[in-house]
Amino acid sequence: MDISKYKAVIFDMDGTLVDSMPAHIYAWQLTCEAHNIPFNRDWFYTMGGSPTLNTAKALIEKYQLDVDPVYLAESKLHYFDDITHKGEVITGTFDVLKQAKSKGIPTAIGTGCQRRHTEEILTSAGLMPYLDAIVTANDVTQHKPLPETFLLAAQKLGIAAQDCVVFEDTELGCQAAKAAGMDCYLVAGGEMKEFRSANI
Repeated sequence: MDISKYKAVIFDMDGTLVDSMPAHIYAWQLTCEAHNIPFNRDWFYTMGGSPTLNTAKALIEKYQLDVDPVYLAESKLHYFDDITHKGEVITGTFDVLKQAKSKGIPTAIGTGCQRRHTEEILTSAGLMPYLDAIVTANDVTQHKPLPETFLLAAQKLGIAAQDCVVFEDTELGCQAAKAAGMDCYLVAGGEMKEFRSANI
């Protein structure tokens, strides 16, 4: 894959650069079991890229639950904290990250994950030295599929949005990239499945 036409590369983290989605899903499974909430694994995967609080709100709406979304989100985060190993590096996208580093192309993370977990996962995976900027759920108010996460990442890198390319594993993330005016590669199973131009 040739990324040399871009001036910056922005990666989602969970499911794109690190195979951490199973750990997130397991934390949600434990949360649902603890609160007698139906657990639908496939539905939680569709919420990939959404911050924990937004997922909690969507879960409450989906099942018409009488529960505080903040409490539900904190419950999930507690279970996630307790998971020691949160995922391996995904080889395909890691190769792109290394290629960007070797070419001197700035790189960033744009994730819906909490900052404390983002830093834990990236540090554990040994990815911090490859990254120039990190944007997490704590840094924005308008989360994916809105473009703020990726626009802030570009801003931190000092690169115009149209000169950035995004790697994402969810529809929410791809929509956010398009809204930011950025080309995007949809990643699935660690492979680049589809290229989406910002201009289409």
